[in-house]
Amino acid sequence: MLRITKRNMEHKNCDFQLAVFIIFPCLGLILTFNYFISFITWIFKMCLRSEKHLIKSYGSWAIITGATDGIGKAFAYQLAHRNLNLIIVSRNSKKLETVENEIKTKYPHVQIKTITVDFSGDITVGLREIEVLGRDLDVGILINNVGITYPKAMFFHEVKEEMWMKIVSVNIESMMRVTKGVLCGMMERKKGMIVNVGSGAGVLVPSHPLFTIYAATKA
Repeated sequence: MLRITKRNMEHKNCDFQLAVFIIFPCLGLILTFNYFISFITWIFKMCLRSEKHLIKSYGSWAIITGATDGIGKAFAYQLAHRNLNLIIVSRNSKKLETVENEIKTKYPHVQIKTITVDFSGDITVGLREIEVLGRDLDVGILINNVGITYPKAMFFHEVKEEMWMKIVSVNIESMMRVTKGVLCGMMERKKGMIVNVGSGAGVLVPSHPLFTIYAATKA
């Protein structure tokens, strides 16, 4: 009886090990295949599909917040290249003027309007301008890009309330208020596109240590 039980145990262990060696490679193949399909789909969407006519699909004007640096500035150039007129929004009027002149030099046919607003402070006046232009012009694209973070890496308890309140106001509240201000015109025209720019800090690096609040507001 003991010998039979021992043999049965050995057989069960062998069966378990065999199952492990079969199941895990299969799971790996399934995941790899899934990533491969996602990659091929992305390649097709980015490189092979025909380019959409943005003006016909959405409208002739685009609003970009945080448009004087980085991603926002790149969006402004790309949309101007696609013949869209621009409403660029930033807190720095001098930078707005510089970007406006740069784009007009390269794309002289593009109309540009600027709105100076600091989203970490009182946005009443700037938001009213956005709402009026969103209603009166054929605004079809909104790029919610504006965002701020800490001046340096900090633990959560080290971030002062004034700082994290500003981060929440700029990264979340401004996005909702600007979207609401523009959305009514899009609904009336029955077309439009809204792009909310996030950050890899909220996706690639879980909780992003030392920048936790920024990661949470940009996830």
